[in-house]
Amino acid sequence: MTSDVVSRLTAGANVVIVAGKGGVGKTTVTALLARAAADAGLRVLAVELDGKPALADLLADAPGVELRHLSPAAALAEYLVEHGFARIAKRLTASGVIDVVSAAAPGIDDLVVLGKIKQLERSGDYDLIVVDGPAAGHAVTMLTSPAGLSATMRSGPVHAQAAEVTAMLHDPARCRVVLVTVPEHTPVDELIETSDLVEDRAGVQLAGVVVNQLDHGPQLPEHPPAEVAAAAAYRNTRRAAQAAELARLEAAIALPVVTIPEHPPPHRARSSRTAPAAHVTTPSPLPDLLATARVIVCCGSGGVGKTTAAAILGRQAARA
Repeated sequence: MTSDVVSRLTAGANVVIVAGKGGVGKTTVTALLARAAADAGLRVLAVELDGKPALADLLADAPGVELRHLSPAAALAEYLVEHGFARIAKRLTASGVIDVVSAAAPGIDDLVVLGKIKQLERSGDYDLIVVDGPAAGHAVTMLTSPAGLSATMRSGPVHAQAAEVTAMLHDPARCRVVLVTVPEHTPVDELIETSDLVEDRAGVQLAGVVVNQLDHGPQLPEHPPAEVAAAAAYRNTRRAAQAAELARLEAAIALPVVTIPEHPPPHRARSSRTAPAAHVTTPSPLPDLLATARVIVCCGSGGVGKTTAAAILGRQAARA
């Protein structure tokens, strides 16, 4: 990423929350954005939320980028210490009660994390705070929680904190959201839906969209050598499908779109003394599975092919 791309994606906001469907590369985009902003001379803080430690590895050698891990329990304990309740915070932490308190009411855990981000933004120590946000569904809930709590709690510290966080989220000069997707039908559909929810329901303005893993390159020959004909046809078809999804996305949203090219796996040279591995055919486990189960639930991380696996199982079952 260049400084121009950083300007397009941040739109001048102090806080940028990166969100998107699981498996599309939110953490990678967060790291790229933080590195590029630091290279442009900005004071950058990268924030990873509880349960997302991968950002530390991606920024291990990034000069000028400070990394901070935030969890609801830690944020709540720090809040108590800063407001003169250090002894209470220490006892709650030691007993494990603080974990229960941070999740005692719906939205409290999101509020304490966003409250800490708001405090860091107001400190003036950083020009840009990049948050490796949660998956799209949770991101919308996270962004709507402060306004809901502010309306529910009519007074007191929770109301005050929620109102201040809501003011930050609704101010496009202070906070914006960057959505990440890959050029495939389902992730693009989810991004379009999420973009509407973020702006209309949460009231947070979007800064831009990053399309990750785009297969760049010219059209391959229509009549390649026979040994690569199938691969060339597949590549052309895939590129055409990705271009169609990219065009559909750009037509659906009026936002800057930044693309990141797909990187091929590293080439591994084969030793001339090593014979090519023989192709071994193993019995398919599908017939046994289909014969013994009446209900099959396909699960897995986002983007790994759950829907494809379900379709294969359904086809195999129909053929049987």
